[in-house]
Amino acid sequence: MRVVTRPDFDGVVCAALLMDALQIDASILWVQPSDMQHRRVEIQEGDVIANLPYHQICSLWFDHHYSNQPEGPVKGAFKIAPSAAGVVYDYYRDRLNRDYAELIRQTDRIDSADLTVDEILRPEKYPYVLLSMTISNREPSEALYWDRLVSLLRTQPMDRIMEDGMVKSRCRQVVAENSVYEKALLAHTTMVEHVSVTDFRDLEPAPNGNRFLVYSLFPDCTVNVKILHDKDRLASIKVGHSILNRGCKVNVGKMLSAFEGGGHPGAGACRFPREKASDYLQRILKILLRNDPV
Repeated sequence: MRVVTRPDFDGVVCAALLMDALQIDASILWVQPSDMQHRRVEIQEGDVIANLPYHQICSLWFDHHYSNQPEGPVKGAFKIAPSAAGVVYDYYRDRLNRDYAELIRQTDRIDSADLTVDEILRPEKYPYVLLSMTISNREPSEALYWDRLVSLLRTQPMDRIMEDGMVKSRCRQVVAENSVYEKALLAHTTMVEHVSVTDFRDLEPAPNGNRFLVYSLFPDCTVNVKILHDKDRLASIKVGHSILNRGCKVNVGKMLSAFEGGGHPGAGACRFPREKASDYLQRILKILLRNDPV
């Protein structure tokens, strides 16, 4: 039995809860949602999938994404909720060996972007927010760090986690990266009516940083579209409603399901061959500018 999940904060917390509740010792399989959608992941009988699209071979599945709603009953649990970790927590609450209530509360806030302006601008003051930002690099070489976080969340309180040598190093790196990321956003973001468009295609590798920062830098935007070149000749578009200027009516997850992606009503992403990038960007932008409920 393996846990199969994505490398973001919600996925890391899902893995910690599932490994605790089910006493799983096998290595975690970290994968991207688009790889699941395109059946590039070898799922085995007995696998427990969380925070990813459904796969019929798995034994248990837990998710909360609008675009991944199942057509019928599944083994596990699906619910439109602030985080997938919260869905897992509700399902296994009585089988967990630690009190994860505060971790789940914070994961719900972070994954649903329910943050204050101060948390956005000064994440170093907020341990859970800062820790979540240390999982911005999705390269497979980072798996040892993701595994480390799962182990720490299962065994240590937050103050001890933040004192861990590897975590402290990553937190310092995040603070430095956010400064560079702010400059990149200012240089490569333009406003198209109420939509801010961040185009990082000329930057390889594309910079990583605070995913909420663009909303404070461009307060008139109601939604941000970020496009970048991904590995393996793929491109990626990420769309998110502003958490400071809530005027976007488009269901992002539903919209992006037509562009090889998916997500939540307020945020989502898609990955596709680079030759489709200009066409997809223009079509997505047209939908967002129209701002009709989708």
